[in-house]
Amino acid sequence: MYRRRDDPRGRMIAEIANDLRRYSVDAQHIGHAFAGLHGLNATDLHALIAVMEAELVGDPITPGRLGEALNISSGSVTALVDRLERAGHIRRDRDTTDRRKILLHYADRGATLAQSFFGPLGRRTDEVMDRFSDEELAVVGRFMSELVNSMRTHRDQIRAAPRRGGAPGPAGDD
Repeated sequence: MYRRRDDPRGRMIAEIANDLRRYSVDAQHIGHAFAGLHGLNATDLHALIAVMEAELVGDPITPGRLGEALNISSGSVTALVDRLERAGHIRRDRDTTDRRKILLHYADRGATLAQSFFGPLGRRTDEVMDRFSDEELAVVGRFMSELVNSMRTHRDQIRAAPRRGGAPGPAGDD
């Protein structure tokens, strides 16, 4: 990824890697701007993204799954969910089929704030995608899906690796 590439394919791969890095950094800046405007820290932002992603696929996240996704303790999840709920970003609902299970959803206020802030970016993204054919988007979609899976595998390996002193990898530090 960070080695010099002299052949045409190598230069193309290097440029794609550079664009992905720039995209990632810019996305982080945008996310941090949203967080700063609404008094959120990095873990809060990651939690909101996890709640949103779960809702988008129709499988609302539980506090336990949120803790796993963020690699934080159950006590930290409780404090996090309490904080986000008090701020109006998320709400807790009981599962209709298993009343013991709590599901996390975007609250109306949180969804409105996110839509107001990220809506213009969504429209820009749609404009970019409109310039590509369905076949091109299918290739990009496959590429991104495989890249995300590769990144998550690497993330999980890092989390599982012992740290100095024998403790497991990083755990959702703010």
